[in-house]
Amino acid sequence: MSHRRAVGVALLCLLSAACRSSGESDTEPSPVRGPATVEVDNRGFLDMTVYVLEGAQRQRLGVAPGHARTRLTIPDRMVRGGSASLRFLFDPIGERGTPVSEEILVEPGDVVELVIPSS
Repeated sequence: MSHRRAVGVALLCLLSAACRSSGESDTEPSPVRGPATVEVDNRGFLDMTVYVLEGAQRQRLGVAPGHARTRLTIPDRMVRGGSASLRFLFDPIGERGTPVSEEILVEPGDVVELVIPSS
């Protein structure tokens, strides 16, 4: 069973996010579900450094080049134990402003889909 949630935030640019699971039950995550990932569809010109935020902790995931789709792995320790409430921060390279998503509940094996629209 697949589930989707959509979340958005506006700060310099609008980000939309959705989360889908890999078909496991929502009640008990299986250890074979694999790592949680974030797939960034950067439709803008600027490259973005992508961070995942858990509370006050910030972890760099990598760079999402402009006009490209990029898949980045969320560290296991951030989703270990079932699920985590995470936010994603985007730091445009060469520009100011760092848009941040709303909190998204992420479980092992989930794919978080984020779209950065063209400006």
